[in-house]
This record gives sequence, C-alpha cells and structure tokens, in this order.
Amino acid sequence: MGSAVQGKPHLGARLGGCAAVQEGGRALSLHGSHLFQCGQPGDAVNCSDKQYEHKGRCCNRCQPGKKLASECNDTESSVCTPCENGSYQQGWTKERHCTPHEICESNAGLIVKRHGNATHNTVCQCQAGMHCSDASCQTCVENQPCEQGFGFVAAMAEARMTSPCEPCAEGTFSNVSSKTEPCHLWTSCEEKGLVVKVKGTNTSDVICESSRRSSLSVLIPITAAVVTCLVGICIYCLVHTDLRRRGPKQAEAEASRGLETQQPEEVDFPVQETLLGGQPVVQEDGKESRIAEQEQL
Repeated sequence: MGSAVQGKPHLGARLGGCAAVQEGGRALSLHGSHLFQCGQPGDAVNCSDKQYEHKGRCCNRCQPGKKLASECNDTESSVCTPCENGSYQQGWTKERHCTPHEICESNAGLIVKRHGNATHNTVCQCQAGMHCSDASCQTCVENQPCEQGFGFVAAMAEARMTSPCEPCAEGTFSNVSSKTEPCHLWTSCEEKGLVVKVKGTNTSDVICESSRRSSLSVLIPITAAVVTCLVGICIYCLVHTDLRRRGPKQAEAEASRGLETQQPEEVDFPVQETLLGGQPVVQEDGKESRIAEQEQL
C-alpha cells in the first residue's frame, strides 16, 4: 500500500478523504487531497460548497464551463469534460449535461445582444422599435410611438417595460413622433461661441445666433431712432428759419399791392384828327367838334 502502481500516484494521494484499512484490528485513516472522504456507516459527511456527497464520499463538482462525466470512486476523483458548442455551465455542478444556449428567434422579434460561451448563456433583446411582451422576454411587441415632448428609453424596453416612453427632462427635447428616437440635448450655444436667441422647450431645440449679430439687433433700432429724431429736428429748424426770412418781404409785397388798388386808373380816350383851316386838329372822342359847329353855321 505504500508503493506506487505503474504510472499511478500513491493511493493516499488519490484518496479524497479517508480509506479505512484493517490492520491488526485498527482502522488506519489516510488524509490527503479533497477528492473524497469516507466514514463509517451512520457518520455525517460534511462536504464543501464545491463538492457533493456520493456514497458516503465527498466528490468534487465540475467547474464552470464543464459537465460531470463520471463520479468519484475508491480510486478516482470526479471526471469532468468541457461543454459542447452551443451549451454552457455557469457554476460548479455535478450535472452530466450542459444547458443549451438560448436561441433568439427573429420571428418573435428577438436579436442577439451578447453571444453565449461555455460559461454564459446567450442574451437576447428585442429588435429596434419593439419591447418584451413579458418578464421572460420570449416574444416582443411593437412600441407605441412616443409623442413630441417624449423620448424612447431603450433601457426601459430592455427592462421589459410596457411603456418605454418618458417625458423629456429640462434641457432635452423631442420634436418627432417616433418608436426609437430618444430625447436629445439642447444645442449648447456657448460651445459654438454663440448666444441664445430663442430658449429651447421639450419639443424644440435652442436657437443660437452670433453675439455680434445680437449686438447689432439692439444697436440698429436705437441708431435708427436717433437718426429719425435728428432729421426731424433739422427739418423743423429749416422750415421755421425760412418762414422768418420770408416774413418781412411778404409784408412789403402785400403793402405795395394795397397802394396800387387805391390809385384811380387813368382812362385814355381815343383821339381823332380833324382839319381846321387846312390844319389837323386833335379832338377827343365823345366831344363835339368846334369845327363842326362852325361848319353848321
């Protein structure tokens, strides 16, 4: 018992707990590795969390990614083999079969979020625009469109929420009705070297403008008002100056026109020429001629 068999370790090294050997009426216990341990009938067997009891012995469980091929015995420890492709084992186990990976059925609206391996299962999620129909998420249903002012929250859909829409918080907006669009952050005018022209809302983005243009938008109306006032004052001064200059001349003209109306007008009578003694005589129209009187006599 103290010698090694060809190619095999000492029995005491292969025994997981104890081997009772009768020698001279005494029980000889061998303590070694944690492959297994045995006890007398009726004795309680205490195994660690990475072991399990089998026929009064503590056999090792298989580590994650493996399955049990054969259990321990008097001479061998537990035998484990890797999980086949398409299956996994997440914890320490004594199972003889690995668990198949979940299949993400496209007909059910599912797609692969994370591919499985020997230690982890495949993780499925709903396609864009859909959310899980229940807690098991075996099938998906279409999202209802989120109205303007509400955004789609992917985490809510993945968490199997029935209503993956949330109101847009302060500083965010959504101006479309969509099954996939989240709330978007307002544009930062400061980062662009601009200033806010119109503040954003939950349905509209901020409108920015140049700081120079903003200054001009204030200066232009003020400048226009000042120029208008100056032009008005100039026109007023010109009009009143012209009236003061024209006042005396207009008075003289009116006075001269008044004098002309007071003087009698001279009436020019037509003049006739007659002959008196062979000499022409001027005679005014409308008067009797002395020559005519003499001729009558």
